[in-house]
Amino acid sequence: MKSLQIALTKGRLEKSAVALLEKAGVNCDMLHEKSRKLIFASETEPYSFILAKAPDVTTYVKHGVADIGIVGKDVLMEQDKEHYEMLDLKIGQCQFCLASTPSYDPSDYRRKIIATKYPTVATKYFRERGEDVEIIKIEGSVEMAPILGLADAIIDIVETGSTLRENGLVIFDTMYAISARLIVNKASLKRNKAQIFELIDRLENTLEVDA
Repeated sequence: MKSLQIALTKGRLEKSAVALLEKAGVNCDMLHEKSRKLIFASETEPYSFILAKAPDVTTYVKHGVADIGIVGKDVLMEQDKEHYEMLDLKIGQCQFCLASTPSYDPSDYRRKIIATKYPTVATKYFRERGEDVEIIKIEGSVEMAPILGLADAIIDIVETGSTLRENGLVIFDTMYAISARLIVNKASLKRNKAQIFELIDRLENTLEVDA
């Protein structure tokens, strides 16, 4: 049986994904002893794993280097759909929020400047509200933008809100709930349908037990 290549998002989501896979009966021992390795093959099951940054997970799946990817919905919302989104894994849960300094007035319909790492999501949000805004893309700590006067407000992912509070920012609107999703390469699903759905079924059963 061909080994399925699974791309995992490095970091906190990786830990949650590995825990979920292990609950579903997938042997992930090699991922606990990884050192600096980025590619791992299971010695007991037909799975191998790639550890990658979130945007690269979708790239690997798109080009067929990985059959399956586990990545946050926030990343998927920013990119063109070049894959099948198969399952909400209910891990890495957080939400997009509109935040700024306490003096921000969302009812002021002058043209605002919005800083974000997610310009596609921000554009969608303000288009739905009928507001014309200028979007500035920030790669680093977006919280600084309204404090330094670069932007009127930010759109960012919020988990606990502690980073916003520590920087004197408040949430003005909660937008889209997000969580980790299992995505599949379109060609891989045709070639390895039974094998992929066997893994999906195991994960679904685990999620139902935990619900």
